[in-house]
Amino acid sequence: MKGLKNKVIIVTGASSGLGAAAARRLAAEGAKVVLAARRRDKGESVLREIEAAGGEGLFVQTDVTKTVDIKALVAAATERFGGLDGAFNNAGITGPTLTPIADIEEAGWDEAINTNLRAVFVCMKYQIPAMLARGGGAIVNMSSMYGLTPSDLGHAAYCASKFGVVGLTRTAAIDYGAKNIRVNAVCPGHTHSEMVDPYIEAAPELIRRTISRHSAMNRVGESDEVADAVAFLLSGESSFINGTTLLIGGGDATRLY
Repeated sequence: MKGLKNKVIIVTGASSGLGAAAARRLAAEGAKVVLAARRRDKGESVLREIEAAGGEGLFVQTDVTKTVDIKALVAAATERFGGLDGAFNNAGITGPTLTPIADIEEAGWDEAINTNLRAVFVCMKYQIPAMLARGGGAIVNMSSMYGLTPSDLGHAAYCASKFGVVGLTRTAAIDYGAKNIRVNAVCPGHTHSEMVDPYIEAAPELIRRTISRHSAMNRVGESDEVADAVAFLLSGESSFINGTTLLIGGGDATRLY
């Protein structure tokens, strides 16, 4: 894919799921991937996979809810590889689930907003100056199909955070497009990952009915299918794509629009 070789790219939430898949995909394209995650053992395991396949990277233990960790992450990337060219701000949680608004604990709300939305803002706040120093860059933020439409029931914190990511992404694209930094968001539908699979295993029949109702392709997506889209948006192949939200859901748009 054009324009990824030797690019320095941060991936948060890189120890599993969509983040790990994106890190592997970017490394396979020749990018120098800086993997960030709270779980050192799993993050370093993904890095070993990348290195065994001939790729190059660095793992930095990071809690994206802590500004000091994000600053240290960007500093580590620039010190190790000389700069920063891109980022996939992917780390996230589901937050309170199947819980009506009046029953949500404030601590659960705060955790979801801090992890899914505030952390994306703080990541960009410190990533963007490093990219400007290189003459530009590209950022992909993780939203969700539920950042475009409400979920069925009881996911207010998750939906609010992911809707917020879409607005933040579009605003950042306006702020920095003229300075050669593109900012886009991906909005996956139901996709196999460490976060989603437990729900599938716990209620397979419910998930089957949900998928058949929501997705024109009548299946759950794979992490690699999202990773391919992330790599495209970070590459030179998407040089005139800025401020967009890419729905990756096998036809979930038939439900949304």
